[in-house]
Amino acid sequence: MTRWLVTGAGGMLGLDMQVALALAGVSDDDVTGLTRSDLDVTDPEATRDAIRGHDVVVNCAAYTRVDDAESHEGQAFSVNALGAANVADACRTVGARLVHVSTDYVFAGEATEPYAEDAPVAPLSAYGRTKAAGEWAVQARCPQAWIVRTAWLYGAGGPNFVKTMARLADTRETVDVVDDQTGQPTWTMDVAGAIMRLVDDAAPFGVWHATSQGETTKYGLAREIFRGLGLDPERVRPTTSDAFPLPAPRPSYSVLGHDAWRMARIPRLPHWQESLATSLHDVVERLESS
Repeated sequence: MTRWLVTGAGGMLGLDMQVALALAGVSDDDVTGLTRSDLDVTDPEATRDAIRGHDVVVNCAAYTRVDDAESHEGQAFSVNALGAANVADACRTVGARLVHVSTDYVFAGEATEPYAEDAPVAPLSAYGRTKAAGEWAVQARCPQAWIVRTAWLYGAGGPNFVKTMARLADTRETVDVVDDQTGQPTWTMDVAGAIMRLVDDAAPFGVWHATSQGETTKYGLAREIFRGLGLDPERVRPTTSDAFPLPAPRPSYSVLGHDAWRMARIPRLPHWQESLATSLHDVVERLESS
């Protein structure tokens, strides 16, 4: 039986990775979930000790505070780059396969068509730079690794755009949302399932894009959330990114291509509207119970 280790297990994707494994029938004895307090991936020895005895490591550990990274790039680099290197080194040493989770922020977001898996990275933000460095470290240090880029994540287990819109719908008559950022809203359970397919199908190692089919703007997503909650989508009003200045630049076009899935004949993630309809009740239910 394959023995799985999930780092960053307390985060939104890490939590759903464990749920997906359980739903797939993987025994609790064969899944180890380590939160940030359980494992500091910046400690090489501790990381190696934690990974020993496992067959597959899903590295969800990351510094994800995008705006804070602008003024704390060293801290972000220690986790996203050096931590990734430590995980990769440990996986190579013990012979484990690695799934390293990355992000659309490694791209500038200035394209007009979906970014291919082999497109040159050109991060605009500190967060993007540290994640790009983590990708390079994994590629250089661990030959048995899948780098899985994802984007616009939402799920039941953490703060995200879907929960924010549901909360604002209860407190404001109208909500202004940017209409100049385009991407692929992606459910964490879909990403977890995609990761399992890569491992189970022995997919080629390399870069993969785990994002939903289709694309929309943040404004379009917000309207769909309101509609799914039985609310009037006209309460959502379009605006531009200039109305919400933030320390870190956001990619204006975060659409990732999926050629690797097609070439490997492995099922891709569903369309974003389908997944949102499937997950919305659970995501909002968790919001109300938190």
